[in-house]
Amino acid sequence: MTSLTAKDKAVVREFWAKVSSKRDEIGMDALARMIVVYPQTKTYFAHWKDISPGSAPVRKHGRTVMGGVGEAVGKIDDLKGGLLNLSELHAFTLRVDPANFKIISHNILVVLAIMFPDIFTPEVHVSLDKFLACLALALAEKYR
Repeated sequence: MTSLTAKDKAVVREFWAKVSSKRDEIGMDALARMIVVYPQTKTYFAHWKDISPGSAPVRKHGRTVMGGVGEAVGKIDDLKGGLLNLSELHAFTLRVDPANFKIISHNILVVLAIMFPDIFTPEVHVSLDKFLACLALALAEKYR
């Protein structure tokens, strides 16, 4: 299992402080990329009238996803306990396959690397990758 060191947590918090003002744009782009690159994820959004990149539903859900990431950064010391409600929502109400948490995490990393090339260092990449893996595990907690 991936665990976060104190240094990882500090790197994630510092990076998030620098990029969080762009969270809506990050979320929209990451979600749009996920839908295009992994078309099987479209099934979760079949009720949307428009799932094209930049559409209102994609923008709105991208904002929601990154709001969850921001919440997780704030609860980085206890992701499983802090995100229990989100885990229950995704497991019991939304019934999202937990494999999709890894897919959106990958797309978030891609977008962050593109949008912030000067501060998305290898150290940041490693810490964020570990954080997003821990976040995915926390969201999958209620699936067990």
